[in-house]
Amino acid sequence: MNRRQFLASSVAVLAARPSLAQEAPFRTKYFPISAGIGLHDLTPAPDGTVWFTAQGKGLLGKLDPRDGSFKTVSLGQGAAPHGVTIGPDGAPWITEGGQNAIARVDPGDLKVTLFRLPEKFASANLNTGVFDKAGTYWFTGQSGYYGRLKPKSGEMDVFKAPKGVGPYGITVSPTGDVWYASLAGSYIARIDLATGSAHVVEPPTPNQGARRVWSDSKSRIWVSEWNSGHVSVHDPADGSWTTWKLPGERPRAYAVYVDDKDKVWLTDFSANAIVRFDPATEKFDVFASDKANANVRQLDGRPGELWGCESGNDRIVLIQTIASG
Repeated sequence: MNRRQFLASSVAVLAARPSLAQEAPFRTKYFPISAGIGLHDLTPAPDGTVWFTAQGKGLLGKLDPRDGSFKTVSLGQGAAPHGVTIGPDGAPWITEGGQNAIARVDPGDLKVTLFRLPEKFASANLNTGVFDKAGTYWFTGQSGYYGRLKPKSGEMDVFKAPKGVGPYGITVSPTGDVWYASLAGSYIARIDLATGSAHVVEPPTPNQGARRVWSDSKSRIWVSEWNSGHVSVHDPADGSWTTWKLPGERPRAYAVYVDDKDKVWLTDFSANAIVRFDPATEKFDVFASDKANANVRQLDGRPGELWGCESGNDRIVLIQTIASG
């Protein structure tokens, strides 16, 4: 870290305790999936459906929110899928840790195509993936790896992460940069898309446990800090950091998602809740689950909708913004 970055980090950190609020214009719905299926991550599709991974059963599923129905497809023997995202081709792409592969599922006939990692990376422990603006798929492996796949050619490169184990969440910004978070390493990193090298940027809170990341419309990187219970934001433009603690005594921030209004959504395992943070007012809204041990591990959304996976209850949760007037 150079002097400019150090100063920016030092002066911009806010050990803030924002006020707690409960806003009215929201509606919460739950969609039960099969008990024991092991929900983990999800992503909304352009057609209004929602794809989800079922790590416990090795499945990819598709929920139709109109009637709550869903269908699943097996990803193969020994499958244990983690993350899912929609590619430029409209298909769901999955980090499939059980087979140590990136999986693509055809949205029409549900055909599964696997892109396996090289044997020397057999224990990568794949976590999450994202597409950059050129259509390259970037992914993380918690055993200490990150990599890229070029879908058209099938070419794959895997890189050893700085500081070893920990790569977890990953995001792409409007400027086209790809960032990942390292849970065990307690840092975030920007990937050089040309060389594949990772530039480490450390949050101001030591050993904070940066778990997942998401970019806002200004290409600032929001971080959910599992160990510290903070949400923080890094602005690559000036090197600054700002940090807030989630409500409650011992928050545990797992997932993070930034919506189209630049409001920040997180999950707090300690509070058994989804939390919405407004950076403009520094206020939190808390949406507690109606069942214990929800353990929401992933958030994603589209305008007016926030989606999450309750892995503890094997339900998908939707928080809708209710139009006023």
